[in-house]
Amino acid sequence: MRESGLNAHLPRMAEPEKLQLVADDDDGARKLPSNLEAEAAFLGAVLIDNRVIEELQTPIRPDHFFEPLHERIFERVLKLIERNATASPVTLRPYFEADEALKDLGGTNYLAQLTANGAGLLAPRELAQQIYDLALLRELVSVGRGLVEGALDTSEETDPMDRISQAEADLFKVAEGAATGSEAATFRDAALTAIKMAEAAMNSGGGLSGKTTGLDSIDRKTSGLHDSDLIILAGRPGMGKTSLATNIAFNCAEAHLEWQRDGGEFNYGAPAAFFSLEMSADQLATRILAEQAEISSEALRSGKMSREDFQKLSFASQRLAELPLYIDDTPALTIGALRTRARRLKRRHDIGLIVVDYLQLLQGSGRANDNRVNEISEISRGLKTLAKELSVPVIALSQLSRAVEQREDKRPMLSDLRESGSIEQDADMVWFVYRDDYYLEAIRPDFPTENSSPEAVEKYRAWEEKYEEIKNRASVNVAKQRHGSTGNVPLLFHSEFTKFSSPNLKDYSDWGFE
Repeated sequence: MRESGLNAHLPRMAEPEKLQLVADDDDGARKLPSNLEAEAAFLGAVLIDNRVIEELQTPIRPDHFFEPLHERIFERVLKLIERNATASPVTLRPYFEADEALKDLGGTNYLAQLTANGAGLLAPRELAQQIYDLALLRELVSVGRGLVEGALDTSEETDPMDRISQAEADLFKVAEGAATGSEAATFRDAALTAIKMAEAAMNSGGGLSGKTTGLDSIDRKTSGLHDSDLIILAGRPGMGKTSLATNIAFNCAEAHLEWQRDGGEFNYGAPAAFFSLEMSADQLATRILAEQAEISSEALRSGKMSREDFQKLSFASQRLAELPLYIDDTPALTIGALRTRARRLKRRHDIGLIVVDYLQLLQGSGRANDNRVNEISEISRGLKTLAKELSVPVIALSQLSRAVEQREDKRPMLSDLRESGSIEQDADMVWFVYRDDYYLEAIRPDFPTENSSPEAVEKYRAWEEKYEEIKNRASVNVAKQRHGSTGNVPLLFHSEFTKFSSPNLKDYSDWGFE
């Protein structure tokens, strides 16, 4: 037992507002925040009426109890209730007859003593909240101790900014109610999570077990965006990386809004955060408005719109007014600063998707000694760590090397990822967006005139025929996927609106895809 004197606490069973929260030792030294009487009173209430647990609003766990014996008792109570069995001093007795800590307190009679005073039934929610709050304070003490020890380390290897970033990460865990040292998950818990994902996929009708991209062809291939995954979305300039990323962020946020309005067992959307290091927030908002109103961005910027277009714009702006999509256009962010801002958004708005546009514009900690490869490695690892820490999918846009342009077949490959092989290593999925019509447009022959030769006319006609065949066709090559197969999926790209959509194809082989 952590502290002696548990018997001395029990007989009084004081009211919650009178309980001592921070005890002193005999010599006056301060001890960790705890309230053994509150723990005993709460356990007594639960053993008298198991329904108390069902009515709790506080996410109380066994490890929130300060007294190890109370922790074991509550853990056993939860297991009994999960089996639809009654948890009482009688049903608990067989599990604690050999418990050494309980023997010091008079044996299994202690379980009956917990229910002898029913004061806990008067305010079980308040007791649970107090137990939870004190557990968080103990975690805060642990974080503070680590912060002081780290700050006192003045060795050359110590980076103060790293210390600050780590302290903020630890404080975020406390704010989220997580333990400072995360424990290994049991196989049972992991299996239940996997079953829940399978159930979500089965109920979606389209095999969707993660958050939706809003694009059926991608969802069909990837089963959606999964928590803790780092997705690298790469492509050469002009392919539509930012457009695809904004489409996905919008679709995911809109799906969450629809779930809030209509309800449902599974939420396939989430509030989204878009970190735009290249475009300003108003430029990005203009692009999203144009996409959703299906008006060209040029017409929107110049104001050359018909009344019908303006009406569509008005309707689109009303739809977007409540959209849980948050844009951060702070330039030259470091990976540490991005993680700090993402934690803040998670805490304030419970974001479930992060988009970073784009990876190469982020900065490292400055310790890479001007080695860009090492800096990119640090950034990609930081993004993967962020995805796991916040338990959200992170989509990071990335440039490709110019080696693509030197090949006859300009379809990207994993080796084209720019500046670092660690991007491929850290990513759970790598997507390459590609459009044939982009390259065909670049070799458009001169439009034939009256003086053009028959060969020139035929050349243009052949080009035009080919262009019409592939116009607006795009594809996303899922070149890496830890949890599934790789391959190409078809998309339509409406260049005038910079908007992607899924083609209405039952069989992707119509486009030459699997």
